[in-house]
Amino acid sequence: MNQGYQRKRRRPVAEINVVPYIDVMLVLLIIFMVTAPIVSQGVKVDLPQASAEPLSADSKPPIIVSIDADGAYFVTDGASPIKAEASVQSATAHVLAILTDEPERPVVVKGDRTIAYEKVIQLMATLKAAGLPSVGLMTESPEDN
Repeated sequence: MNQGYQRKRRRPVAEINVVPYIDVMLVLLIIFMVTAPIVSQGVKVDLPQASAEPLSADSKPPIIVSIDADGAYFVTDGASPIKAEASVQSATAHVLAILTDEPERPVVVKGDRTIAYEKVIQLMATLKAAGLPSVGLMTESPEDN
C-alpha cells in the first residue's frame, strides 16, 4: 500500500448551529403576539379599591360628583355637597355651572360600592358628552379599610 497517504481524521466542529433556535424563537414570538390580545381581555378587576396616584398638591381641588347607595347624585365643590335631584342631567348642569368660573378644575366620579356599575358609566358618559375633557374615578386605597 501507499505509505505516503495518511488518512486525516476530521475534527468535530465546535460551533453551534443557531438557525433552528432562531426559527423556534420566531414561531414563539408569533404565537405570543397572536394570543396576547386574547388573554388581556379576560382580566377580573375590583373597582372599589385601587392603589392609585393621588392628585398633585399644586392642582386645584377637584369637583366630586358622588352617587350614594340610594342612587342620589351629589356635587361637591370643596364645601358641603349639593343634592342634584336624583338625575344625571341635574348633576351635569351643576358641574357645568361650576366649570364656567373655573374651567381648569378636575372632575372625579365617586360611586358607592353597592351602586350599579351602569349608573357610574352613565354619569361619566353624560359628563363627557357635555364637553368635559376628562373625567376621573375616585377610589379608596386598600390601606384605608
